[in-house]
Amino acid sequence: MKLIFEKSVSGRRGFSVSECDVPVKSELSAAYCRKVQPKLPEVSELDVIRHYTNLSRLNYSVDTNFYPLGSCTMKYNPKFTEKIAKLDGFVELHPLLPQLLGGGALAQGSLEVIYRTEKFLCEITGMSDFTMQPMAGAHGELTGAMLIAAYHKQQGRQRKTVIVPDSSHGTNPASAAIAGYEVVVIPTGKDGCMDLKQYKAKLNDDVAAVMLTCPNTLGLFEVNIREICDAAHAVGALVYYDGANLNAILGKARPGDMGFDIVHINLHKTFATPHGGGGPGAGPVGVREDLAEFLPIPRVVARSDGTFALNYTKPKSIGYMAPFYGNFSVILKTYAYIMFLGANGLIQVSEYAVLNANYCRQILKKYYELPYDRICMHEFVLSAEKQKDQGASALDIAKYLIDCGYHPPTIYFPLIVHEALMIEPTETESKETLDAFMEKMIEAAQLCKDNPKELKDAPVTMPITRLDETKAARDLNLRWKPS
Repeated sequence: MKLIFEKSVSGRRGFSVSECDVPVKSELSAAYCRKVQPKLPEVSELDVIRHYTNLSRLNYSVDTNFYPLGSCTMKYNPKFTEKIAKLDGFVELHPLLPQLLGGGALAQGSLEVIYRTEKFLCEITGMSDFTMQPMAGAHGELTGAMLIAAYHKQQGRQRKTVIVPDSSHGTNPASAAIAGYEVVVIPTGKDGCMDLKQYKAKLNDDVAAVMLTCPNTLGLFEVNIREICDAAHAVGALVYYDGANLNAILGKARPGDMGFDIVHINLHKTFATPHGGGGPGAGPVGVREDLAEFLPIPRVVARSDGTFALNYTKPKSIGYMAPFYGNFSVILKTYAYIMFLGANGLIQVSEYAVLNANYCRQILKKYYELPYDRICMHEFVLSAEKQKDQGASALDIAKYLIDCGYHPPTIYFPLIVHEALMIEPTETESKETLDAFMEKMIEAAQLCKDNPKELKDAPVTMPITRLDETKAARDLNLRWKPS
């Protein structure tokens, strides 16, 4: 497909602008003024419309196709939440308004949304208080790590390390390291959970916190979670819950009841704002009661007269984590989603997510290796090691699925599974969609035996086929230059 610049024809116009009838005076120094007109494409209106319409057809989105993307929960988001996020009363608010006229007189609706969403998340997770400021999951993790550091400083403790399992999301050790901690990695046992014996051997007075995802990235519930939390607390460490997989246990189990002290939630995963393309996101953080004093400022508080205000008077707060009050549009969609589904609806979300994942797991394990053959939660991890021995890798299978009209599942993560294929069906997909996807997965497994070259050549239906991915990342070509 040609670039819009390549469709340019000298002298062609798609617009008409009247000559300016007022004096034009530039306040800019001549040194900063353009000497030569920019070489913009010269195209008609029809050229522009067709160009960008055809570009849009190349986009892959959850509105058009299935995303079996493990740990990223690219589920369909209901359009009514998008409509609510576009309401004039929310869209047209200036972010400084809550700070004016008595602490939010012109933004009561927005402050109430933040306040009530916090309360919902407290109930869902078993936490005492929440901050809505963090703008993504990793940002929430960093907030949590800073809260951990503030807590131990308040206690007069010098803690040096943070424990993570080897199956953790990479942002867990990264966030801990950014906060100044050394990272201790615990291997996964044969049951797919953190090795309890090795974990306890590493627990000591240097440990500031344990960071866990539950269910973990293998899609398995940490069956020893209560014992893990109790052991951490016994040495004065906190336990941090990576809430990337919270959608698997909504209404079924609460991290606070398991023993977690700090929680972050990916609103853009669990509560219906898919984050394709890297955004938007939100990673609010919840804490147990005695950690609330360290949460970022400002906090939204309810006054006795039923109005809402911003409270900046928190002397032990870790300070600001984001401009203003977080990614408000995502918070708003979360509030609408929770209100619409209610308690029973949220329980059904987890039930259907777990049902869909186990349905796919039971069928596909006949064709691929299943390293941890247990009832899973919302996702499961296959291995294509057998297929690789036959001539085609997990990467080749992923590329083939593109030709079949499916976004590939997550591959090569978690790192503890060789040739990993991580599949998360989500709760919003139908049995028919899952059956059609699995048919192509089975077809790919058969091709590995019969004709692995067909997989290695894929995709053949896309404008771009196989790239040198290292070169594409390191030698970017993002700027058009006339020939």
